[in-house]
Amino acid sequence: MTAHRDQLDALGVAADHRQANGAGRTVPDATVARLALYLRALTSLADAGTATVSSESLASAAGVNSAKLRKDLSYLGSYGVRGVGYDVELLTEQIRSTLGLNQNRAVALIGLGHLGQALAGYAGFASRGFRIAALVDNDAALVGTFVRGLAVQHSDELENLVRAEDISIAVIAVPASVAQEVCDRLVAAGVTSILNFAPAVLNVPPHVDVRKVDLAAELQILSFHDNRKAVQADIEADAALAHSNGAGLSARAGQAGTA
Repeated sequence: MTAHRDQLDALGVAADHRQANGAGRTVPDATVARLALYLRALTSLADAGTATVSSESLASAAGVNSAKLRKDLSYLGSYGVRGVGYDVELLTEQIRSTLGLNQNRAVALIGLGHLGQALAGYAGFASRGFRIAALVDNDAALVGTFVRGLAVQHSDELENLVRAEDISIAVIAVPASVAQEVCDRLVAAGVTSILNFAPAVLNVPPHVDVRKVDLAAELQILSFHDNRKAVQADIEADAALAHSNGAGLSARAGQAGTA
């Protein structure tokens, strides 16, 4: 078993809402997506020794406008202090609690191809509240090997591992041809959240959340924007040349008239 709904793009369908853990208020999905951005920015601020941060500074670090940030944080009951801003440590804990990160969540990673091994070796999971508890593949050459101290288990053990490790989140990094089969097995075993790297659309029951990460599609989007900028640059260059030529013709016409 070897490698590959949207990444943190604006998760954005406001019609679907989630209940924030312990917050007592419904939080729109688009806000949940931005909370992850705020948490990343707050972590960087804390690492730099920053104790308080203004809404403008935090919004800038997260790439949003300050009005949107203040509205998002109001769902957490956090409004900051006028003239002071937000307490970095307190706000970090509020966001972590809302996102359910007060405990290390066990995650299963299925598919240990190049992409899967890169994901398995990513140290950032642990620092952000996630613990890779199971590595699964069906390649005999990989089964029994270790990645960051964790043994790769055969796919036959998938259901047992999910139940034994109390796993509710899984990452799928398998070929498209087997992605749905793996997804079905995970759901049957009790997984309720899936991060899908496979180039396939997964069909899941309503109680299961799926996030799709399509690296090729992201590159294609960047290619579109890059191509658009190149076309715009050509248009501007042609316009400048036409203006320059027109000015030259006008000047020569004026000289001829005075002569």
